[in-house]
Amino acid sequence: METFLIKALQLVAALSLLVLVHELGHYFFARIFKIGVERFYLFFNPWFSLLQYDPARGIIRLITTDKEDEKTGKVMERQAATIRVGRDYIAEGIPVPTWRKTVYGLGWLPLGGYCKIAGMIDETTSSKDLSAEVHDWEFRSRPTYQRLLVMVGGVLFNFIAAVIIYIGIAWHWGEKFIPFENAYEGFDFVPAAIDAGYRTGDIPLSADGKRLDAADSDWMLSLAEAREVKVLRNHTDTVTLTMPDDFIFRINDAGGFLAYRLPAVVAATIAGEPAEKAGMMKGDRIIAVDTVATPSYTELMPALVQYAGKPVTITVERDGNPVTLHATPTDGGKLGFQLTPLTDIYPTVVKNYGFLGSIPQGISNGTTTLANYVGSMKHVFTAEGAKSLGGFGAIGNMFPERWSWLSFWNITAFLSLALAFMNIIPIPGLDGGHVLFLLWEMVTRRKPSERVLEVAQYAGMMFLLALLLYANGMDIIRAFIK
Repeated sequence: METFLIKALQLVAALSLLVLVHELGHYFFARIFKIGVERFYLFFNPWFSLLQYDPARGIIRLITTDKEDEKTGKVMERQAATIRVGRDYIAEGIPVPTWRKTVYGLGWLPLGGYCKIAGMIDETTSSKDLSAEVHDWEFRSRPTYQRLLVMVGGVLFNFIAAVIIYIGIAWHWGEKFIPFENAYEGFDFVPAAIDAGYRTGDIPLSADGKRLDAADSDWMLSLAEAREVKVLRNHTDTVTLTMPDDFIFRINDAGGFLAYRLPAVVAATIAGEPAEKAGMMKGDRIIAVDTVATPSYTELMPALVQYAGKPVTITVERDGNPVTLHATPTDGGKLGFQLTPLTDIYPTVVKNYGFLGSIPQGISNGTTTLANYVGSMKHVFTAEGAKSLGGFGAIGNMFPERWSWLSFWNITAFLSLALAFMNIIPIPGLDGGHVLFLLWEMVTRRKPSERVLEVAQYAGMMFLLALLLYANGMDIIRAFIK
């Protein structure tokens, strides 16, 4: 349960930030061109809002519901409480395109957000909702290039946010990696990779003839998409592997198909546990349980489970020499010690950047990650790719089980780029759908009718809803049925 909550918290925090940035992009360009913005919301608010700030009236509303009056047909707002935070500007007749004429709110459904722009047909406004009179502060009255910039603003801001995050990562943490040649125990692979020809302990050397470098951010994707891979096996042999065409789909559910092997080196023993009683010391590397060799933690755990509750001889390497110890693992097959982190075992390389140096590196990481993501989308348009689609569960599983700021910001930057690309796809209901109609208008000099825009919007929303249900349904199937 704790793991689920940590992952859920990271997911909500990341998506909240990215949705806020995306909607700020639309808002920013609308404000530049003096286009009215009626509402700016983080999270959706069907039936009621948790919080509303109305700067024109100088009030904050708590738990606000919108109800239509049966007699007049007007929408009446009702709230649980109202807090006065400023003066009422309505009597002063302030013009529409100012920030005070926007109601800022917090919804209760954390699936996105929206920026309701005056005079624009979207998921919240139909052609019937627009007045017959066209005002100069409305979206529909503005030149095509202004409307285009308003629509691409969200995507642009998401890309900029990702680059800023990557710049911050490079500046604060630098780039820390383990060169493949330093990982002397090689890699562990998921069963699908083993079936494709990999063997435990293999060290990847090249993918489709290109040398792999741990310093490259896209080395794992290159390896997953390669048809021919060369690996170093048993520390001496170079072996060429031919990957099946659907390899990337076979490994998709695992969320990654290889990981550095972790030698079982003791960082500290726990008082009163078998490791301490047996005389284990910090720096000891467990290399055998009875006659079973344990070059890494992968082999150690099943070996200990085999001798759970039974006395067993354990061999450790101490100061370069083998030492024999005697221990009795717990009934759960535990010895009771803390593992030394991977980066404290294998020699690592850290590439540090000053502030100025981090800027081009952040831009490079952003553009490379986006290019790799766009390139990988070709796999989605296949039968195997459709089966691999996932929703919020799949996104949540990207985050680690323990809070790590470095992991959080890395994943958030990636999701920001993914959100930018997904939104620019030319599907009505997404920003890309609006962009498509605007480009058509620029080329043909003919503006699509409001009815056409409305029908396209509804059709796009139905498609996106079906896609959302399918993707999250696949999460449920993988979690409970598979």
